[in-house]
Amino acid sequence: MAGIFKRGADAPRSDADTAAAGGTDAADTTAHTTATSPAAPRSRPSVSVEQVRTRVAQVLWALCLVAATLLAVAALCIAVDANQQNALVERVLELAKVVDLNVFTLDDGIMAFTGDNAETKNALVNYGLGAAFYLVVGRVLERLVRP
Repeated sequence: MAGIFKRGADAPRSDADTAAAGGTDAADTTAHTTATSPAAPRSRPSVSVEQVRTRVAQVLWALCLVAATLLAVAALCIAVDANQQNALVERVLELAKVVDLNVFTLDDGIMAFTGDNAETKNALVNYGLGAAFYLVVGRVLERLVRP
């Protein structure tokens, strides 16, 4: 506690102490005015082309990743014979039909199976190929756009 109240060269001087000492110290007034002066106005951060390209690449990769995930989850829902009356399962299957590009469809996709478990096989193969397609295309687009 004694060190807190010690007056010496290290202790800051107040305006009252300076006036009592009989004058002003140039260093004290400069420190006082800079401490109380308002900060300079902030300038807008500049955004470089590389930052924009990086952000666009990240968004493209994220969109392709979401599409691949939707197809994989839809294939899983069909494979485990999930209740298609469930709102969540129904929504996932609807979104999978949107992102399958009419190439990886369940009805007439790249491969069409018949016989036992044909629906499950169609879902796993066609939606699996669609998910792989989105992952490859997403990575290629991301590498092309990123600086």
